[in-house]
Amino acid sequence: MNWNSFDFFPLMGEKLNSQNTMSLDFSPSNTSLDEVEITDTSTFNLFVFDQLKTSEKKYGIGGYLEHRAIYRRSQVFATAESDFRDIHLGIDIWCEAGSPIYSPFDAVIHSFQDNASFGNYGPTIILEHDLDGKKLYSLYGHLTRTDLDSIQVGQKLEKGEKFCHVGPFPENGDWPPHLHYQLMWDMLGNSGDFPGVASRKDLNKFSEICPDPNWIIGFDLPE
Repeated sequence: MNWNSFDFFPLMGEKLNSQNTMSLDFSPSNTSLDEVEITDTSTFNLFVFDQLKTSEKKYGIGGYLEHRAIYRRSQVFATAESDFRDIHLGIDIWCEAGSPIYSPFDAVIHSFQDNASFGNYGPTIILEHDLDGKKLYSLYGHLTRTDLDSIQVGQKLEKGEKFCHVGPFPENGDWPPHLHYQLMWDMLGNSGDFPGVASRKDLNKFSEICPDPNWIIGFDLPE
């Protein structure tokens, strides 16, 4: 796929760049996480937004294929084999609750639901796109519940149309406010939900299905 041949509308209504966005690290190598009680969402929230405030940034970003230390806060990420899913398949954009989100290109609403359990997506919308005849799906997680009240399956969205918002905790799955943005070539039969985190044994499969969302976001992530 030649992503550069497409002109995408900014997901958050403005381009994310080094002036307004910083990279956030939730991998085990970030030892400052050891001092944070991440099962307490208020404490975790302060940890995230203190970094944004100190750096004078509106957004925090990162996470595609990142091995994360934060998923042991919830049994949502444990598999039947007790093999934790801890490799992130999307990109997170951490920002204030209520921040609007826009469709980066024309879409149809594929499905939506409230994945309401601690550590889950909370309110979730999945869009279906046509990229030169190839289907691509995009998932928007941790939204507001009211976003689900005004949409319907099959509804068309135009490029640049505002259709949802970053949700507050606890209704967003009980996370510090952020958008989980993920791309999928195949829904694997899912509706209103899709794995956002993979275990090491399933990583090859899911990394093929889920391309890097930064092709659309266009932020210069550090090496």
